[in-house]
Amino acid sequence: MREVVFDIGNVLLRWDPRNLYGRVFADEGARESFLAGPLAMSFVTETDVAPSFAAAIEARASAFPEHAEALRLFDARWMETLGGPIAENVALLHRLKAAGARTHALSNFAHEKFALAADAFPFLRAFDVAVISGHEGVAKPDRRIFEILVERTGRAPQELLFVDDSAKNVEAARAFGIEAILYAPGVDLAREFAERGLIAA
Repeated sequence: MREVVFDIGNVLLRWDPRNLYGRVFADEGARESFLAGPLAMSFVTETDVAPSFAAAIEARASAFPEHAEALRLFDARWMETLGGPIAENVALLHRLKAAGARTHALSNFAHEKFALAADAFPFLRAFDVAVISGHEGVAKPDRRIFEILVERTGRAPQELLFVDDSAKNVEAARAFGIEAILYAPGVDLAREFAERGLIAA
């Protein structure tokens, strides 16, 4: 039986910087400009592998001094970027574990922020293996993080099933030989798992 590997952000736990910055910016246009520039996703990915989240934020604040205060909130109030668990998918994680299946995580996540999230949401400590970019210094879709996954789990790529909300990451997993499901609106993971014999229909 395949072992399921979950991405965390927007698969098990809702995450969107707008959850925080909707409270910070009164003007939607100013907020979106900030999220497209100073806090662009390319920079967020850098924080996912940075040895120090705070140091990465300070470097960014130096590069965008006019946005320094708003950037520092991404560190100080990071927990407000979370929107809570995706209950139906967390329930599937628990069903798999109750059935004796091994379950894993593969997530781009700053190591400091993963620790905070795991304290707030204990199911994040329930994985048999958790490969977190902030611990490894490499992030999806880099091939190396998939190599680390198979090394840690002791399973061949074809023995794993990966769920991620990013098309780039799903494509990278498939290129590595791991079957992957793109989690997007309308995708029923319970049905996907049942069709693969992982849970009862």
